[in-house]
Amino acid sequence: MDKDDRRDLPAGRKAQLAAYVAETGQVTVGELAERFGVSIDTVRRDLDQLSADGVLVRTYGGAVSLSTISRTDRAVDQRLTLQEQEKEKIATLAAALVQDGSTIMINGGTTTLALARSLRQHRDLTVATNNLLVPAALPPSAVRDIYVFGGAVRSLTLATIGPVSFRVNGGAELDISCDLALIGVGAISADAGYTTSNLAEAAMMQEMLSRATRVAILADSSKFGRRLFAQVSELSSADYLITDTPPPADLREALTASKVELITP
Repeated sequence: MDKDDRRDLPAGRKAQLAAYVAETGQVTVGELAERFGVSIDTVRRDLDQLSADGVLVRTYGGAVSLSTISRTDRAVDQRLTLQEQEKEKIATLAAALVQDGSTIMINGGTTTLALARSLRQHRDLTVATNNLLVPAALPPSAVRDIYVFGGAVRSLTLATIGPVSFRVNGGAELDISCDLALIGVGAISADAGYTTSNLAEAAMMQEMLSRATRVAILADSSKFGRRLFAQVSELSSADYLITDTPPPADLREALTASKVELITP
């Protein structure tokens, strides 16, 4: 069988498709169907399999390369289209940890934004956040009070950067705490723990963790086995890791040793 014939085999087509996505960065299902001369349903099946194999990341209407996913600072509107189904699964699981009448902290990010939207069945919540998209996403029936931490605004992420605190009129800082901190992170590894790309965000996330009775880390499987610039904390700082699929063996063992409860669909 010559090289041209091998191209028509499903495995060969998927290899070429994966290479094309890696080279292009982001593609649509229609574009791939036209380029490779196959049906849209065939492309969808190929992308689903390649995503399951960890070769690329499936998005609504197409796929993106792992190199695109690994770029540390993407705008919110770009990140909203990545790992959408995984984020919804994580959000549903995270919402189950939230108790009615409790106080929660939510940090910036699109996974935590999905969580905010998933609190429709909750009532009487007090929510404190640095995520500027969260107040509008929270179901009005779910919340009693919403507080937004002040500071500088990162336009790229639409989140504030500053102290996790509030001040009374006289200037004195109020001591605050929460029942549960729900924290989205940029990467997780057995050695580095939870990391993110921005130093100021890492400091703010650390402070949120320190003020929480319980901590849940929210991260999809594309974050596994990676390390970004700034460490948020070691694995043991969290009570739960909520994700869409079980992590690799080394990370799973490290989580168990750190007494972190793994929650997956």
